[in-house]
Amino acid sequence: MNSVLIAVMLVLLLAVLRVHVVLALLIGAVVGGVISGLGFTDTMVTFQEGLGGGATIALSYALLGAFAMAVASAGLPKLLADWMIRRIAGSSTAAGLDGELTRAQKRAATVTEYGLIAGILAMAVMSQNLIPVHIAFIPLLIPPLLRVMNALQMDRRLVACVLTFGLVTTYMFLPIGFGRIYLESILMGNISTAGLDTTGINVMSAMWIPALGMVAGLLTAVFVSYRRPRIYEDIPIADEAKGSSSRDSAGGSGSGPGEISRYKIIISVIAILSCFIIQLVINAMDVDADSLLIGALVGLAIFMASGAVKWNEADDVFTAGMRMMALIGFIMITAQGFAAVMTATGDIPALVESAADLFGGNRPAAALAILMVGLVVTMGIGSSFSTLPIITAIYVPLCMSMGFSPLATISIIGTAGALGDAGSPASDSTLGPTSGLNADGQHDHIRDTVIPTFIHYNLPLLAAGWVAAMVL
Repeated sequence: MNSVLIAVMLVLLLAVLRVHVVLALLIGAVVGGVISGLGFTDTMVTFQEGLGGGATIALSYALLGAFAMAVASAGLPKLLADWMIRRIAGSSTAAGLDGELTRAQKRAATVTEYGLIAGILAMAVMSQNLIPVHIAFIPLLIPPLLRVMNALQMDRRLVACVLTFGLVTTYMFLPIGFGRIYLESILMGNISTAGLDTTGINVMSAMWIPALGMVAGLLTAVFVSYRRPRIYEDIPIADEAKGSSSRDSAGGSGSGPGEISRYKIIISVIAILSCFIIQLVINAMDVDADSLLIGALVGLAIFMASGAVKWNEADDVFTAGMRMMALIGFIMITAQGFAAVMTATGDIPALVESAADLFGGNRPAAALAILMVGLVVTMGIGSSFSTLPIITAIYVPLCMSMGFSPLATISIIGTAGALGDAGSPASDSTLGPTSGLNADGQHDHIRDTVIPTFIHYNLPLLAAGWVAAMVL
């Protein structure tokens, strides 16, 4: 049996059995290499040599995590969260949500609800690029809004879908921030390494149809699936009084512990804009440099030079930020070693030929099978970023042998990687929303986040990815 197929299936099986992904990749690489005849020693040497391929990506992720923590420590995410909470709370009071509603108040409540949805969506989108704090904003924003959601009788499954849409679709389509890592560094980088010339291809032109599938899922969740009222109890949230006190201090003129420094906020905005503009400039120059890595370094330098992050606190801030992203970084590095071993076995061409013979030139069936495998792998691993290096080595030559265009190949593989991120029990895109929505213990991770996001995003994304494969 083909050693590459055995290795990939073993990694998938171990991931489903909740074996840590890094260990699963290492075991899969060793088993695949030994079965192919490389031998244990040569397999490990190849694996170690391949680790370097993921070092730049991992470093970019770590520095971006440190930059995100610096932004968070300066208070900008909290300031935005508090502003939104005040606006939504004020709107809910004006709408008369504390008692029986008149017809006019019901209309006002509807406006408040859609305003809340739009605000949460905007924060989720910005968390991936403009203010790259990933899921760190959710514990700041969502728990204080739960009482407003309760008054609106708002289904929290809808909020989970809104948050997951912003977290996933943004990196899947926009090559800025985390999207730069996913689309440029991982997707295009691995595809080029696997032998497909991507010169002159705009990755957004390959991913716009899959992104429309995600939009369709969001619209279905907002306007169809979760329109009925859902009743929740007003259960006190842990440390709610403490958080309220901090917000009161922040809004006052004193120097209480919750006060947010205007100077730090200004520095945060300057650092964020600098990081963002540098990425745009470097991308426009089309030079062989990691724009995200340079942007994050400049942003961190601004925080340090300005004193917004004190020198004696820098170590804690940077360590906390890098720790937040370290797991994904290690997975990326390990996945590159796994891919190197799979290439060294020499069994990828045989597997591609067998797959091509199996499909008999039937491109629609091949595209569907490729996407389904991507869905299963990502569901097990819980990370789109970690799935791509595993599947690209096989998928690129398979797509080329089946006659898919370079644009369609990029779309297929990019979609196959993103499939399963929404709906995976182990994904940040589902764990993050649950952490905020379950602050009062009334939101189940599987029933209220995983299943709703799986249905509303994986199914339309699967359909949209297949359409993209056929028309691009």
